[in-house]
Amino acid sequence: MRMMRGRTLGIDQGEHQLFSDFENGGDMWIGKGPRERRKHINFSESFLNLPVVQVSLSLWDVSNGSNIRADISAEKVTEDGFDLVFRTWQDSKIARVRLSWIAFGEIDDEDSWDVP
Repeated sequence: MRMMRGRTLGIDQGEHQLFSDFENGGDMWIGKGPRERRKHINFSESFLNLPVVQVSLSLWDVSNGSNIRADISAEKVTEDGFDLVFRTWQDSKIARVRLSWIAFGEIDDEDSWDVP
C-alpha cells in the first residue's frame, strides 16, 4: 500500500484506441504468434513521484473463430507518462482494442508548504 501524507492526490485519466486491424488486414487480425502494440501516453501534468496506473479494456472486438487471449498493462511508468501495452499470441484474431487508463499519485499544491 502506498501512503501519501501531506500532499494533494492527483488523478489523470483517458482512453486510446490502440488499433483497428480488421479493416486493413493488420497483424493483430491476420497474424499468428506473439504480437504487441504499445502507445506512449503523456500525463496532463507531471506527478511528484511514480503514480499508480490502472489499465482496462473499454472496447474489445474479437473473432469468435479462435481463442481469445490478451495481456494488457502499463509499462515504463514515470512521473510524466507511461506505455499503454496490449499483447496477444497464438491464433487469436483481434479486430480492435480501445484501452482506458487512470493514474493516481501525488501532485504539487501551490497552497501546501513544508516546514523544515
